[in-house]
Amino acid sequence: MPDTAPDAHVHLALHPQHPSAVVATLTGSTLHTARATLASQGFRPVTDHTMLLVRIDHEEPYYANITATLLRDAGITVDITDQLQEEIDTEWTWANHPMTWLDRDEIRLVSADAQKIHDDITSGLLVIHLHAHDGHTTCAVGSYQHADSVHLHGENHLRVVSGSYDTPGEAIADFERLYGDAVRPGPPPPTDTEQQTAQAFAGLSTSEAASAADALVESQAAKSELVPVFAADAGDHEALFKDFLDSQPAWEMYRPYDETTIASHESLTLRVEFEHETGPRDINWTVAVYETPVSDRLWHSTATASTPTAIISALLDTVAAENVWGPRLSPRVNEAAIAEATRPLADAGWKQSIDGRYISWAAPGPEKGGVQFDAFAAQKTNGSLPVWTIWGGHAVHQPTWALQLSAHAPTALVQDIAFEMAEGQGSRLLRPAAGGPVLHTAQAPARVAAAPPAAHLPGRRR
Repeated sequence: MPDTAPDAHVHLALHPQHPSAVVATLTGSTLHTARATLASQGFRPVTDHTMLLVRIDHEEPYYANITATLLRDAGITVDITDQLQEEIDTEWTWANHPMTWLDRDEIRLVSADAQKIHDDITSGLLVIHLHAHDGHTTCAVGSYQHADSVHLHGENHLRVVSGSYDTPGEAIADFERLYGDAVRPGPPPPTDTEQQTAQAFAGLSTSEAASAADALVESQAAKSELVPVFAADAGDHEALFKDFLDSQPAWEMYRPYDETTIASHESLTLRVEFEHETGPRDINWTVAVYETPVSDRLWHSTATASTPTAIISALLDTVAAENVWGPRLSPRVNEAAIAEATRPLADAGWKQSIDGRYISWAAPGPEKGGVQFDAFAAQKTNGSLPVWTIWGGHAVHQPTWALQLSAHAPTALVQDIAFEMAEGQGSRLLRPAAGGPVLHTAQAPARVAAAPPAAHLPGRRR
């Protein structure tokens, strides 16, 4: 029978350190149904009255909402913190997801299969014998207990079963044939995402679990810490836009809709659109540059409302300097231009890597942030894909915030933003838990627009 006793209660909140994980706190004396329902959706026990949901695709809010519905259908009282509810209500898209032919629901199915593989490995149900890197991603061979052996391809939320074999010997022999000298013994080193998942469980000790939910809902005095700019809080975008308009006499402001203000340069070739009524992770800045008042757009940029104001300011300062047309660029961006644009990152010791079409620069240190150049998009100068993505948060495909630039964005502009990323600092609020550790304000991945803005901004509605 359902746990219908008045004391059957489940409290759902964001994990204090892991950005998207969900903590379930159970109270009451008859909680069998609650525990079973939580476990069916991937929650794992941490203490007698605490369970934790951590996924490698960072979709915990989505599944927490499903869990809450199932619990309520079973007659169990559920409450959800405002922070978690905001993440549940925020429907974001995967920027640069490699399976471009899939819709949002189909992407979730792929991630769900990858999550099952991950869970099978961590539980010991699937034992990995060998691994290799095929030049693009990680591959592995393993065996299920009393079942088939499999080849795996990919990492994290993109890992799939690429082949099935009747015996471990057959699977291993074929794996060695396929990957030769690249084969290494045992499982591959854990990815950053897998390490974060493990740390979420390890970091939620008994005392922390007891105070985590309360710490996230109690109103407490906030204090701030100094962090790299890409890890900073968003700041006041309204004030930034007002200061920009006040300091730029050559720009004229008009407001075609209540939620939208547009600043247009007197040359009629530069426009900045600011959306007032947006969620923290929606796009609220759009910059468009035209060669002449009647020409097609030369280049454009978008940024989410969670982007730190210092990053937006670097963009606006360059636009206001009118050095935004740049040289008449060739259809292809050359290596010299890329090196010049990212020189501040190289000087600051950011790690450069190449993965297929992408060149990436990752910030040193524990905070996550980066710059990505899409070589494929750079060849499609009239395409919709961004050429440059500047981001902070989980990863480039699931950022907390993102600023994107199209083809023909001037090298000087990219360099100015790169310099701010490498050298800038900002503040981030901390919320101390009562009697517990200092907790970072949790944030979820940004919603990055899948399509570019329209060519003429004044006619565009949200």
